[in-house]
Amino acid sequence: MIRGGRNNITSAPAFSKDAKKLLLCTANTVSVYSVATGLKITSLEDHTAPVTSVIVDPSSDETVSYCWTSSLDGKIRIWEFSAPKLLKIFDTHLPIHSLVMIPAQVSHSVIAYVSVEDYSSVSKDLFGQIRRYDLTQDPLHSGDTLKEMEEPKPIVLSPSGEFFGVCHNCSIHIWNVASEHLMPKETTLHHTELITVFAFHPNQRILAAGDVTGRVLIWKDNGIGEFTSVKTEDDTESCTTFNWHSAEVTVLNFSSDGALLYSGVKAGDFVVWELGTGKKQLLPKIGSPLLYFIFSSDSTLSSVICADNQIHLLKMPSMEILRTISGIKPPTPERHGFICYVKTRDICLTRTVSIDRSSGIAAFCTANHRVQLYNLLSDHDISEVQICDHHPDDDDQVRVLVTAVALSRNGSVMTTAEARFAASNFSEGIVSLKFWVFVPDSKTFSLSTVINQPHREAAITAIALNPARSMAVSISSAGDFKIWVCSSDKNLTPEDSNWICHGVGSYKRTPITAAVFSGDGSCLALAAKTVITIWHPLKNELLYVVGKANAPIMELSFTGGGFLIAASHGSTPHLSVWDLMTFCLSWSYRLYIEAIATEVDSPYFAVLTWLPESDRLVKSNEQIFRGKDGAILLFDGSGPKPVAIWTVMKVYTLRKD
Repeated sequence: MIRGGRNNITSAPAFSKDAKKLLLCTANTVSVYSVATGLKITSLEDHTAPVTSVIVDPSSDETVSYCWTSSLDGKIRIWEFSAPKLLKIFDTHLPIHSLVMIPAQVSHSVIAYVSVEDYSSVSKDLFGQIRRYDLTQDPLHSGDTLKEMEEPKPIVLSPSGEFFGVCHNCSIHIWNVASEHLMPKETTLHHTELITVFAFHPNQRILAAGDVTGRVLIWKDNGIGEFTSVKTEDDTESCTTFNWHSAEVTVLNFSSDGALLYSGVKAGDFVVWELGTGKKQLLPKIGSPLLYFIFSSDSTLSSVICADNQIHLLKMPSMEILRTISGIKPPTPERHGFICYVKTRDICLTRTVSIDRSSGIAAFCTANHRVQLYNLLSDHDISEVQICDHHPDDDDQVRVLVTAVALSRNGSVMTTAEARFAASNFSEGIVSLKFWVFVPDSKTFSLSTVINQPHREAAITAIALNPARSMAVSISSAGDFKIWVCSSDKNLTPEDSNWICHGVGSYKRTPITAAVFSGDGSCLALAAKTVITIWHPLKNELLYVVGKANAPIMELSFTGGGFLIAASHGSTPHLSVWDLMTFCLSWSYRLYIEAIATEVDSPYFAVLTWLPESDRLVKSNEQIFRGKDGAILLFDGSGPKPVAIWTVMKVYTLRKD
């Protein structure tokens, strides 16, 4: 299976000791990237669940590079990541959410502290635990429990390796592992607000913490190995609280020499404070919500990890972005307004994704009214296209959304739909249909044609492109569809391609909910809510009425075996397969379908399905799904028995988005 566009930001990354590589937790693997090129070098593959921590062993040198990883599969692994080679596995038998390794010079052994999830805990409401494991034991013992909490928390280790801690509500719990006791000594620091992040000074016993209100606090060692809150505000160097931000602090870190403290918030704002002078400076805005900020052994290199699945390598101290490692960006979260605007929930919101299967290039509607182009086969970002701008005269009450995107089979044409409407008035809006032509030199699309209000005041709910000719169809919530053709069918360039309306149609004025062209482009299938119809796209004539489903059809797709696949949503969701030779229903399942994938010359097709909790908790299914909420099912169109099944996670998250 080819995987592309994984989530790179579930856990903090780590630089190699020589700062030439960056290790990222990507689903069940660790991806190793070159800092110089931003390209992936290799990957560490053996975990069977998402990797939650990656730690570069400080004992690494020029000849060998070791790292530790932990995962929700309950295992700790040690690797030689330059080879790459798996060296050893330690099984805790509990999902690990966070891991820190104590340096050998501190513990004189191989000690791991993990944040695990244990539902067998005696305390019914305390499922998160901090445990200590001695990895020299064989077999590995169950571990000593240091603390229990409502849920697992990320562990932070001091650069010296002497302290580690977790933030829990309004407190920070710190353990001194350098004490003479077998179990580390615990100290608790209290605050009046929810603490969101904290960091240890690299060479002094100083701790900084950020809270939900945007304040940054400083604690110092009282001289006997315990941290106490600084009380004097006259001395700039030892102020207790700094009100730098208006929103919660999400990243906090000291520079490698300890002279500077960096803090940032979700909006992308960074502030740096000189510990020696107390001076503060606002740094260039990153532009995306901040999740992690780490330094390398090279004082001129750092990395910031953002919530839009982007990892920026920064030149310090200017914070200039040297290069970016890009994953697939998440979609825009604002979908409710569009649903209200089109006055129906009979919309497939996955139409904001389109894939050219021949090249592996995918188009994703993302935040800030952009479409991201991503190569799934080579697993790298290509470019971004700004579809529309939020005009300067638009206030906060104006909503602009890119509602649909479609790529042609050869990737030469892209079409998009957008809606601009008032947040307080969903009855009126401006809708635009745009056609774009790919420009190879710049590896992006250039705007060719703009059609405003193509369906009068109705919103466009889906777009489909003809795979055989320069033709497209747009469907609307008003019940009509329009077929569009390009004036030039060869050597398309933005200058000579102009798209015009070829035909208009409807079926009993029923809202059209899905549209797809056949593989050779000779037929157009349209779903008029529950009714499937087949049209001649050139003549704009109704050819056949195939049949009627039990619920509104949100997606249609042709297979190479003479079948038409339909996915219905609503109170009675169904996957139905129709035989185009007899125009009869061949077979169907009651399934929640999120997406369908077919091939032009193959009878096989795949569906992404969400499985309700009631189905997953059936005793016979518990071992199959093991916490996953969906599956990819591969079918041969001629029969209802799946050929293959792959279980997947977070399908319900897609449904909510």
